[in-house]
Amino acid sequence: MRTPSLQRLFIAGLLTLLPIWLTWIVVKFVFVLLTDLSKPLVEPLSHQVAALDPRMLGWVDDPWMQTAFSLLATLGVILLSGWMARRVVGQRLLGWFEALVSRVPLASTIYGSARQLLDILQTKPDGTQRVVLIDFPHTEMKSIGFVTRVIREQGTGRELAAVYVPTTPNPTSGYLEIVPVEKMTPTDWTVDQAMSFIISGGAVSPESIPFSPPARQP
Repeated sequence: MRTPSLQRLFIAGLLTLLPIWLTWIVVKFVFVLLTDLSKPLVEPLSHQVAALDPRMLGWVDDPWMQTAFSLLATLGVILLSGWMARRVVGQRLLGWFEALVSRVPLASTIYGSARQLLDILQTKPDGTQRVVLIDFPHTEMKSIGFVTRVIREQGTGRELAAVYVPTTPNPTSGYLEIVPVEKMTPTDWTVDQAMSFIISGGAVSPESIPFSPPARQP
């Protein structure tokens, strides 16, 4: 009688902590990423400020305060970049930066690919639903993917789709699959809905989803 009770308690505790753990993993990843961007500039500046009056300003040099300042500085840069991107001056600076990056071989490839992927996911697709289900890793299982481009098979002219399959809970990593268009299962999900489904590990999802590809017209 004791073992089933312990099993139920363990499962209940696991189901309670799992969403918290997934949230912590994603938040920690974003938090560390944002703070590390500004720390090389914030740390020397905090040392200089604390040295002016160690008794009154010594708290500025505390590691926790440096982390908080780094996060605020990065968020400020992001908000400022978003504001400038909507202005003519910001668009000119972005164009100048892209022209500079295009002259660096490896950097131009990485930046150009990332820029195109983000632009594709933010725009509505033409002729093909953006969020689809594909057979991955085998025919009895489905994975959510984002159609980034439709190409044609050499020789036959059959339509093939380049599908990016993100991983859970970090959608910034994933797989690139080339799938015949007729093998995909289209959905009516938006990119935001698909991202919520992926990051939450399937906890945030509609009541029903398509699973089988639509029947082909004769």
